[in-house]
Amino acid sequence: MERILIIEDDEMLNAGLCYNMQAAGYIPVPAYDLKTARDLLHSQRWDLILLDVNLPDGNGYAFAGQIRRDSDVPVIFLTAQDMDEDMVKGFEAGADDYITKPFNIKVVLQRIRAVLNRCGKAKAAEELVCGNLRVNLSEMTVQKGNSPLALTPTEYKLLKTFLQNPGQVLTREIILEKLWDSEGNFVDEHTLTINVSRLRSKISDAQYTYIKTVYGVGYQWIGDREQIGGGNE
Repeated sequence: MERILIIEDDEMLNAGLCYNMQAAGYIPVPAYDLKTARDLLHSQRWDLILLDVNLPDGNGYAFAGQIRRDSDVPVIFLTAQDMDEDMVKGFEAGADDYITKPFNIKVVLQRIRAVLNRCGKAKAAEELVCGNLRVNLSEMTVQKGNSPLALTPTEYKLLKTFLQNPGQVLTREIILEKLWDSEGNFVDEHTLTINVSRLRSKISDAQYTYIKTVYGVGYQWIGDREQIGGGNE
Protein backbone atom coordinates (compact mmCIF):
# COMPACT_ATOMS: atom_id res chain seq x y z
CA MET A 1 0.00 0.00 0.00
CA GLU A 2 1.16 3.52 -0.78
CA ARG A 3 2.33 5.65 2.13
CA ILE A 4 1.08 9.26 2.13
CA LEU A 5 2.42 12.01 4.39
CA ILE A 6 -0.29 14.60 5.13
CA ILE A 7 1.21 17.92 6.22
CA GLU A 8 -1.76 20.01 7.42
CA ASP A 9 -1.98 22.00 10.66
CA ASP A 10 -5.78 21.87 10.87
CA GLU A 11 -6.11 18.78 13.06
CA MET A 12 -9.73 18.05 12.17
CA LEU A 13 -9.06 18.37 8.46
CA ASN A 14 -5.94 16.23 8.78
CA ALA A 15 -7.88 13.57 10.68
CA GLY A 16 -10.61 13.58 8.03
CA LEU A 17 -8.05 13.19 5.26
CA CYS A 18 -6.34 10.34 7.12
CA TYR A 19 -9.68 8.58 7.61
CA ASN A 20 -10.61 8.79 3.94
CA MET A 21 -7.09 7.84 2.77
CA GLN A 22 -7.14 4.77 4.98
CA ALA A 23 -10.60 3.81 3.72
CA ALA A 24 -9.26 4.11 0.16
CA GLY A 25 -6.46 1.65 0.91
CA TYR A 26 -3.56 4.02 1.59
CA ILE A 27 -1.34 4.34 4.66
CA PRO A 28 -1.73 7.99 5.79
CA VAL A 29 0.52 9.60 8.38
CA PRO A 30 -0.31 13.05 9.78
CA ALA A 31 2.12 15.92 10.42
CA TYR A 32 0.92 19.24 11.81
CA ASP A 33 4.08 21.29 11.26
CA LEU A 34 7.22 21.31 9.14
CA LYS A 35 9.52 20.18 11.95
CA THR A 36 7.59 16.94 12.32
CA ALA A 37 7.29 16.61 8.54
CA ARG A 38 11.08 16.91 8.11
CA ASP A 39 11.72 14.20 10.70
CA LEU A 40 9.21 11.87 9.05
CA LEU A 41 10.45 12.65 5.57
CA HIS A 42 14.01 11.62 6.38
CA SER A 43 13.19 8.58 8.50
CA GLN A 44 10.65 6.81 6.29
CA ARG A 45 9.84 6.08 2.66
CA TRP A 46 6.91 7.99 1.11
CA ASP A 47 4.93 7.49 -2.08
CA LEU A 48 3.22 10.91 -1.99
CA ILE A 49 3.02 14.08 0.12
CA LEU A 50 -0.07 16.24 0.64
CA LEU A 51 1.19 19.67 1.63
CA ASP A 52 -0.55 22.79 2.95
CA VAL A 53 1.02 26.16 2.12
CA ASN A 54 0.48 28.07 5.37
CA LEU A 55 1.96 26.15 8.28
CA PRO A 56 2.75 27.38 11.80
CA ASP A 57 6.52 27.08 11.40
CA GLY A 58 7.12 27.77 7.73
CA ASN A 59 5.99 28.06 4.14
CA GLY A 60 4.86 25.08 2.08
CA TYR A 61 6.32 26.46 -1.14
CA ALA A 62 9.80 26.67 0.37
CA PHE A 63 9.44 23.22 1.90
CA ALA A 64 8.40 21.75 -1.46
CA GLY A 65 11.53 23.22 -2.98
CA GLN A 66 13.63 21.52 -0.30
CA ILE A 67 11.89 18.21 -0.94
CA ARG A 68 12.46 18.45 -4.67
CA ARG A 69 16.20 19.06 -4.24
CA ASP A 70 16.57 15.76 -2.37
CA SER A 71 13.76 13.55 -3.65
CA ASP A 72 11.35 12.87 -6.51
CA VAL A 73 8.45 11.92 -4.22
CA PRO A 74 5.21 13.38 -5.69
CA VAL A 75 3.87 16.49 -3.94
CA ILE A 76 0.28 17.75 -4.08
CA PHE A 77 -0.52 21.15 -2.60
CA LEU A 78 -3.76 21.34 -0.61
CA THR A 79 -4.42 25.00 0.16
CA ALA A 80 -6.94 27.81 0.40
CA GLN A 81 -4.72 30.00 -1.80
CA ASP A 82 -6.57 29.81 -5.11
CA MET A 83 -5.15 32.68 -7.14
CA ASP A 84 -3.51 31.82 -10.45
CA GLU A 85 -0.19 33.19 -9.26
CA ASP A 86 -0.36 30.95 -6.19
CA MET A 87 -0.82 27.88 -8.38
CA VAL A 88 2.04 28.96 -10.63
CA LYS A 89 4.24 29.38 -7.56
CA GLY A 90 3.27 25.88 -6.41
CA PHE A 91 4.16 24.25 -9.71
CA GLU A 92 7.41 26.21 -9.87
CA ALA A 93 8.26 24.79 -6.45
CA GLY A 94 7.97 21.30 -7.93
CA ALA A 95 4.38 20.32 -7.17
CA ASP A 96 2.75 17.55 -9.20
CA ASP A 97 -0.75 18.90 -8.59
CA TYR A 98 -2.51 21.77 -6.80
CA ILE A 99 -5.89 21.37 -5.05
CA THR A 100 -7.71 24.34 -3.54
CA LYS A 101 -9.92 24.37 -0.45
CA PRO A 102 -12.76 23.72 0.01
CA PHE A 103 -12.59 20.45 -1.89
CA ASN A 104 -14.53 17.27 -2.55
CA ILE A 105 -12.72 14.32 -0.96
CA LYS A 106 -13.63 12.11 -3.93
CA VAL A 107 -11.86 14.55 -6.24
CA VAL A 108 -8.82 14.58 -3.93
CA LEU A 109 -8.67 10.78 -4.00
CA GLN A 110 -8.95 10.74 -7.79
CA ARG A 111 -6.19 13.31 -8.14
CA ILE A 112 -3.97 11.33 -5.75
CA ARG A 113 -4.49 8.15 -7.75
CA ALA A 114 -3.77 9.96 -11.01
CA VAL A 115 -0.47 11.37 -9.66
CA LEU A 116 0.55 8.01 -8.19
CA ASN A 117 -0.20 6.23 -11.47
CA ARG A 118 1.68 8.81 -13.52
CA CYS A 119 4.72 8.84 -11.25
CA GLY A 120 4.58 5.08 -10.80
CA LYS A 121 4.88 4.48 -14.55
CA ALA A 122 7.83 6.85 -14.76
CA LYS A 123 9.55 5.13 -11.84
CA ALA A 124 8.89 1.67 -13.23
CA ALA A 125 11.00 2.52 -16.25
CA GLU A 126 14.02 3.38 -14.10
CA GLU A 127 13.58 1.19 -11.04
CA LEU A 128 13.72 -2.49 -10.21
CA VAL A 129 11.92 -3.42 -7.00
CA CYS A 130 11.67 -6.72 -5.14
CA GLY A 131 10.92 -7.36 -1.48
CA ASN A 132 12.71 -4.65 0.48
CA LEU A 133 15.20 -3.91 -2.32
CA ARG A 134 14.93 -0.96 -4.71
CA VAL A 135 17.44 -0.41 -7.54
CA ASN A 136 17.49 2.96 -9.31
CA LEU A 137 18.88 2.20 -12.76
CA SER A 138 19.45 5.83 -13.77
CA GLU A 139 21.39 6.67 -10.60
CA MET A 140 22.88 3.17 -10.12
CA THR A 141 21.92 3.18 -6.45
CA VAL A 142 20.44 0.46 -4.25
CA GLN A 143 18.24 0.75 -1.19
CA LYS A 144 17.40 -1.96 1.32
CA GLY A 145 14.33 -0.84 3.19
CA ASN A 146 14.90 2.84 3.91
CA SER A 147 18.70 2.64 3.95
CA PRO A 148 21.21 2.93 1.08
CA LEU A 149 23.11 -0.27 0.35
CA ALA A 150 26.78 -0.06 -0.67
CA LEU A 151 27.67 -2.50 -3.44
CA THR A 152 30.77 -2.92 -5.57
CA PRO A 153 30.33 -2.47 -9.35
CA THR A 154 30.39 -6.26 -9.82
CA GLU A 155 27.85 -6.82 -7.03
CA TYR A 156 25.60 -4.15 -8.58
CA LYS A 157 25.77 -5.83 -12.00
CA LEU A 158 24.96 -9.17 -10.38
CA LEU A 159 21.95 -7.78 -8.55
CA LYS A 160 20.69 -6.05 -11.70
CA THR A 161 21.09 -9.28 -13.69
CA PHE A 162 19.16 -11.30 -11.11
CA LEU A 163 16.35 -8.73 -10.84
CA GLN A 164 15.97 -8.60 -14.62
CA ASN A 165 15.65 -12.39 -14.78
CA PRO A 166 13.36 -13.33 -11.87
CA GLY A 167 12.69 -17.04 -11.40
CA GLN A 168 15.08 -18.09 -14.15
CA VAL A 169 17.97 -20.44 -13.45
CA LEU A 170 21.02 -18.56 -14.71
CA THR A 171 24.01 -20.74 -15.49
CA ARG A 172 27.41 -19.59 -14.33
CA GLU A 173 28.39 -19.19 -17.98
CA ILE A 174 25.48 -16.83 -18.69
CA ILE A 175 26.24 -14.74 -15.60
CA LEU A 176 29.95 -14.56 -16.43
CA GLU A 177 29.08 -13.41 -19.94
CA LYS A 178 26.92 -10.58 -18.56
CA LEU A 179 29.63 -9.47 -16.12
CA TRP A 180 32.36 -9.40 -18.78
CA ASP A 181 31.71 -5.93 -20.11
CA SER A 182 32.72 -4.20 -23.34
CA GLU A 183 35.87 -2.83 -21.71
CA GLY A 184 37.13 -6.34 -21.11
CA ASN A 185 36.80 -6.38 -17.33
CA PHE A 186 37.01 -10.11 -16.65
CA VAL A 187 35.31 -12.08 -13.88
CA ASP A 188 36.28 -15.75 -13.52
CA GLU A 189 34.26 -18.52 -11.82
CA HIS A 190 36.07 -18.21 -8.51
CA THR A 191 35.49 -14.44 -8.44
CA LEU A 192 31.85 -15.01 -9.36
CA THR A 193 31.37 -17.37 -6.41
CA ILE A 194 32.89 -14.83 -4.03
CA ASN A 195 30.77 -11.97 -5.39
CA VAL A 196 27.53 -13.94 -5.21
CA SER A 197 28.37 -14.84 -1.61
CA ARG A 198 29.08 -11.20 -0.74
CA LEU A 199 25.94 -9.96 -2.49
CA ARG A 200 23.83 -12.58 -0.73
CA SER A 201 25.20 -11.55 2.67
CA LYS A 202 24.35 -7.90 1.99
CA ILE A 203 20.81 -8.33 0.67
CA SER A 204 19.43 -11.35 2.54
CA ASP A 205 17.98 -11.13 6.02
CA ALA A 206 15.55 -12.92 8.34
CA GLN A 207 12.71 -12.26 5.90
CA TYR A 208 14.18 -12.70 2.42
CA THR A 209 16.62 -15.18 0.89
CA TYR A 210 16.56 -13.78 -2.66
CA ILE A 211 19.29 -15.95 -4.24
CA LYS A 212 19.14 -19.75 -4.47
CA THR A 213 22.10 -21.87 -5.52
CA VAL A 214 21.27 -24.52 -8.12
CA TYR A 215 24.11 -27.00 -7.62
CA GLY A 216 26.11 -27.86 -10.71
CA VAL A 217 24.26 -25.25 -12.76
CA GLY A 218 24.24 -21.71 -11.36
CA TYR A 219 21.87 -19.46 -9.44
CA GLN A 220 18.19 -18.55 -9.34
CA TRP A 221 16.58 -15.30 -8.15
CA ILE A 222 13.64 -16.46 -6.01
CA GLY A 223 12.77 -12.93 -4.90
CA ASP A 224 10.49 -12.76 -1.90
CA ARG A 225 8.87 -16.16 -2.50
CA GLU A 226 11.07 -18.11 -0.13
CA GLN A 227 12.35 -17.35 3.35
CA ILE A 228 15.66 -18.03 5.08
CA GLY A 229 16.01 -21.72 5.73
CA GLY A 230 14.09 -22.67 2.60
CA GLY A 231 16.85 -22.88 0.00
CA ASN A 232 19.81 -20.60 0.74
CA GLU A 233 22.42 -23.20 -0.21
